[in-house]
Parts: sequence; C-alpha cells; structure tokens
Amino acid sequence: MKIVGTALYATVDLDKARMARTRMITERTSRPHWNQSFRIYCAHRVSHVVFTIKNDNPVGAILIGRAYVPVEDVAKEFVIDRSFDIRDEEYKNIPGGSKIHVMLQFVHVVNDNSWSRGIRSRPYDYEGVPYTYFGQRQGCKVTLYQDAHVLDDFKPKIPLSNGEYYESHRCWEDIFDAIANAEHFIYMTGWSVYAPITLLRDPRRIKPKGNITAEEMLKTTLGDLLKKKADEGVKVLLLIWDDRTSVDILKEDGLMGTHDEETADYFRKTKVRCVLCPRISEIFTNIRGYQTSSIFTHHQKTVVVDSEVPGGGTQKRRVVSFVGGIDICDGRYDTQEHSLFRTLKTIHRDDFHQPNFPGSSIEKGGPREPWHDIHCKLEGPVAWDVLYNFEQRWTKQADKKDLIPPESLYQNLIHPSLDTSKDLESWNVQIFRSIDGTAAADFPTDPFEAARVGLITGKDNVFDRSIQDAYINAIRRAKNFIYIENQYFIGSSYGWLSKDIKAEDINALQLIPKELSLKIVSKIESGEDFKVYIVIPMWPEGVPESASVQAILGWQRRTIEMMYADVAQAIQKKGLDDAHPRDYLTFFCLGNRENIEEYNPEQSPESNSDYYKAQKARRFMIYVHSKMMIVDDEYIIIGSANINQRSMDGARDTEIAMGAFQPRHLNTTEPARGQIYGFRIALWYEHLGILKTSFNNPESPECVRLVNHIADQHWQMYTAKQPIRDLPGFLLRYPIEVTRDGVVKNLEGTEFFPDTQAPVFGTKSDSALLLGAKSFLSFPDITT
Repeated sequence: MKIVGTALYATVDLDKARMARTRMITERTSRPHWNQSFRIYCAHRVSHVVFTIKNDNPVGAILIGRAYVPVEDVAKEFVIDRSFDIRDEEYKNIPGGSKIHVMLQFVHVVNDNSWSRGIRSRPYDYEGVPYTYFGQRQGCKVTLYQDAHVLDDFKPKIPLSNGEYYESHRCWEDIFDAIANAEHFIYMTGWSVYAPITLLRDPRRIKPKGNITAEEMLKTTLGDLLKKKADEGVKVLLLIWDDRTSVDILKEDGLMGTHDEETADYFRKTKVRCVLCPRISEIFTNIRGYQTSSIFTHHQKTVVVDSEVPGGGTQKRRVVSFVGGIDICDGRYDTQEHSLFRTLKTIHRDDFHQPNFPGSSIEKGGPREPWHDIHCKLEGPVAWDVLYNFEQRWTKQADKKDLIPPESLYQNLIHPSLDTSKDLESWNVQIFRSIDGTAAADFPTDPFEAARVGLITGKDNVFDRSIQDAYINAIRRAKNFIYIENQYFIGSSYGWLSKDIKAEDINALQLIPKELSLKIVSKIESGEDFKVYIVIPMWPEGVPESASVQAILGWQRRTIEMMYADVAQAIQKKGLDDAHPRDYLTFFCLGNRENIEEYNPEQSPESNSDYYKAQKARRFMIYVHSKMMIVDDEYIIIGSANINQRSMDGARDTEIAMGAFQPRHLNTTEPARGQIYGFRIALWYEHLGILKTSFNNPESPECVRLVNHIADQHWQMYTAKQPIRDLPGFLLRYPIEVTRDGVVKNLEGTEFFPDTQAPVFGTKSDSALLLGAKSFLSFPDITT
C-alpha cells in the first residue's frame, strides 16, 4: 500500500457496522504496516467485509479509501490471504493503485465445538471464555443474592439434587459482617456510595455483638462502620465515580444523584481514603468527545476484604469479594415484598427514593420506587482477581502507595493457589470486564502483547471487552433456555428495521440481542424447544416523559421489534401454524400494587400530576436493576454491566462481572439442579408468587405459556381501575403487543404507561447533545 499520512489507522467493518480498528501509525510512511489480528464475533446480514483506511485529525478523520471483500467469498470458510484495491467513495480505485493486504477466515458458529452443547459433563472440557484477561478459576465458592435483604418468612421449598433445599442469603448483612470482621483491608469501587445509609434494618435478625447492642447495630451507618475500621488500623480505600455534574452550575448533588461530593466531604479528615475519579475514555479525546467525563461513568460495584479462613487452623486470612449491581446508597435496600407504601414508617422512613416524580418526598407519601437487584459473593482464587482489578484501578487513578504492598498481602493472606475448595459443591468462576487503559494500570501498549493477554488494541486505546464476549459465548453454548434480568436492553442496531434512522448513526452495535434472536431461529429450524425470558424495568429510571428516557425506550423498541421479526420469520419458514413469537421470546417487567393501608402522608402531591395519579391508583413499577443471565440452570453471569453499548463496549462505562457454574450440577443427562437452579426458582417465586412443576423446565411450551398467562393476568390487575388490591405476584407482561407476523404494536389501551403521558414506544431523539459552545456528543452514544 502506498499511502502517506501522519496518523493512519484502519478499521474492519461489516458493511457499515464498525467491528475493530487498528492502532495509529504516527510515523510518516508510504507503506504502513499494522500487523494486527482480531477475533470478531459476527451476527450480521451483510454483503461485504470492509477495510477502511483513515488519517486521524483533531476534528475528525480523513477518509483515504476502502477495500471490499465479498461476503460470499468469506463464507466459504477458506483462508483469504491477498491484496485488495483501495477505492474511494465512488468505488473507484484511488490514485497510485494502492492496495491493502489482509488475511481473514470465517468460522461458522455450527462448526464451533461448544455450539449448543452447554458446559458438558466434565469440567476440563470447558476451560472458560477464551482470549480473556482473567482465566477461569476452579475450587471457588459463590453465594447468590436476590435483593439487598431476604426476610425470614421468604422460604420457597426448592429441592436440589444433593438432597438439600435451596437456602436464600442476605447481601447487605453479609457485606456488613465482612466489613466489620476485616483486619487488614477494605477496598470498594462504586458508581454511588452513600455514607449515611444503614445496612442492617431487620430487628428480628440482629444479635448483640460484644459491647454493641442490637439497637446500636441497627443505627450504624456505612460511614460509621468504615471510619471505625480505619481507626482500628484497617486500610480502607474507596474509589467512587466522580459525577462532574455534581457542581453548583447544575445542581448540588448532580444529575445522577450519586452523592459523590457529599461522600468525599464525609470522609475528608478521616483515616478513610476516598478518591473521586472521573471517567475519561481514550476513544473520546477529540472535540467530539469533549467533556466525556460528564457522560460516561465508572460503573463497577465491588467490595473486597480480608476474611478469616473457614475452619481456622491458621493465623493467615483470605480474600472475599462481592460483585453485582451493588449500589450501597439510598433507595437500594429492599426485600422480596417490594412495598410501595407499607414500609414508609419503618425500613424506608429515612430512605425514601422516588426519582421518577419531580418533587417527590416522604412527606407527600408513596409510592416509593421498589428496587430489585442481584449480587454475589466470591470466595477462593477468583476473589483475588477482583482484588487485582481494584489494585489496577487504584494504581492508575489514585496513588499506588496507598495499597498494601504485595509482599505484605502474601505475609498475611494464604496464597490463592491454596485457597481452593475440594467440596463437591465447589464452583468454577471467571471474571470479565469492560475497561480500558485510562482506568486500569499495566495494560500493555504493544498490540501483540495486548492480544496475548486477552485485550483489544484500538486506534488509540487498549481495552478489555470480555463481558460482551462472555454473554456471546454463553448464548452460543445454550441448549434449552436463557433467563435474563437487566436494567437496559438495547443493541444490535445494525439489524434494526426502522426506515427513519441510519444504523451507522446509532452505534449500539453490541451483539447480544441479535445473538439471542439468531439462537432462537437456529432452534426453530432444528425443531428443538428453546425459550428466552427477559425481565426489564417498565421504563428506565427518571421522569418517563423526559427526552433521555423516551430516547432509550425508542432504542429498546427497535431492538425488540428486530428480534421478534427474526423469530416470526423462522416460525413461518418452518410452517408452525400454531406457534406465536411469544412462545419463544417473551419480555416482562415488574410492578406492585397495594391496597389502602392506614399510612397518611402529611402533604399531597400536586393535583393531577403523575405522582398524584400513581398514589391514588396505589401502584408503581418495581425497578429492575439486575444484570444477570442464567443459561440452562447450569451457568450464570452476574455483574454491573447492562445490556447496552455503554456497558458492553469496553471503552465507555467501566464494568465488572463474573461467569460461573458448578461442575457437579450440569445440564447433561439430567437437568441441572444445583445452586443456579435453586436461585432461578427463588427469583420466579419472588416474581410470580407461586411454584409450579412446569417451572422446572423453562424450555417447555407449557412453561412459557403458563408464565405468559400469569404475567398477562397480573398486568390486567395492575391496570384495572377497580378493584384496587394487592397483586398476587409482581411479574407483568411488558406492555406491548406482538402479532404472529412479529410486528410490535401498542398493547390495546396502553399507548402510555399507566398514570403518565409517556409513550411506551418512546420517541425519536435528537441526534446530538450539546456540551459546550463548540462540542457535542451523539445522543445515541449517551443513551445506548
């Protein structure tokens, strides 16, 4: 290739969908050599693989030209190793006869040994998601949590294959105990951490400890606890996202209400080291990305502590880590009752959270916004990977000198290779991330070394995108069903059907929605039962009529209609006259409604406001903050990552997740009946209020039709004018109608969400969000 430029880079596109980009070559040369390799997951309908050459510029990039490889040549699965002409925008060869040499090979998913085969019967057959920064760790222990707390009377009887019954666990209690018992270090990362919050609120479960009474424990705030531990000599480090909007120009606590400045002020002049760190991504460093620290976030939520070794016998300690949707802040404490009004005098008296109604307050009464979330505790070698993630981030964004040196850690902690369990109920666990070199230390800059350790080298950044890879791998391995709970569901914009947008303008390219629909299609074609259940919030948190919420709903609708079109087409092609797309793919939300109780607020909401109408109707959504996927009851992913471009990109929001299974409980000759199965059934019991035998086989037509029927009934009860009564369960159908042809329409009588004037389908957004006199970010970049 004979091209001259001072900042040349190349991209790999599937038609107009950007899949990879090389590093920049900054030395002036007429024959640039990138010599980079990429592994690219594909789920696209395209005509060409396109190699685009550009010269970077502070105000954009200058197109040099493109080379086109016909997809019919690629699909033959032979190695293509040759040069291609570089053409201009009119498809003419650029001057000088320049060419680009590439080597590529396509591997069809059905030729992957793991396709639709699950984990398989022997653990060494599955070594974890390949080409990732962290490998799979064996001999671990995982504790699964639904919501912040579980009441003692939440006891669904769920038998497991080991002869025991599933037992629920209590996240905030366990975090309190873990912090209270730490002797050397407490390391926390958070999107929001709020010092005045109390972790313990269930008087029936609190027992005095030493000189501390139960009443004192109930009053102990997170801030009190962390300061106490720091005063005892424990190293307490907090790494919290710096919301740059939390300044007087906008409003004191910021647009996101994270309390970051308040938390930093609280710990100032204490022994707790609290660092606020903005999210500055290397891929948005030109004018287009000006002030991205106000847009993208540090979204990892982890707690890492030292803990005693079970069984004793040693003075040394071990590492224990918590991962998930863990926001230890206001509005997150909830139980499986998800009350709207009844807890406003008790556990939510000092923790009223309702950001969907302007001017809401405890004085004006409910409904509060209930909160549903999922977390986990990790023990064994994998807990060290979460610790190392913290150390990388702190080294890059704070001061490495604050960390306990490695030699001191190994002096006080047992080595991770010795912290393994030989219990038959042990787990294999792997850590995944979305993060780049601006947020984590020790990322190699050499492309070859970066690829060797599972990282991706882009135009001017190195990043980890293993969370998206983990989801794709799990979907492709799935045999029978997939169950998802997630706060957002937006992606695969290259496949959207809408004629009023250009897919290349959206860049919500993450593959997960398309991977799901194509998986269903493959199962329909092969005549196998396969179901996908997806639970999302009724709308994203915030005023539902607002531009940002409506934009997100619009992207979500386009994602859903793309998926249903794929499924419907496969049904018709197979000639399944009695089948409906919702028999294979079905969306839900959560909501609650409570009969009138004795609680009377001091004030009233403004007459005829959404707040007023929801209070009179005694109903509101339960906010789904979960980030979880269960596959065949044998594999689970839990973390901080949403199913949107921000979380899955790798170079936007920072995220962390884990993927895990129990080798003894796999979906092989018999259905898996281990902890993951028990956890899913407990979640379904929370959402549906009942246990049914068909729930044991989610892939069966009987199960999906029963769940759809119950959710339909719950929606009718939720929206009925009269009678107002307690719902028997919280799972509601998502308020859309799907035809047999896969067309997504408004559910009859539900153009707007109940008690609002917010369209369920959202609205088309403006193309850009102004950030300053001379700069902007694409609105889709922010909202997807």
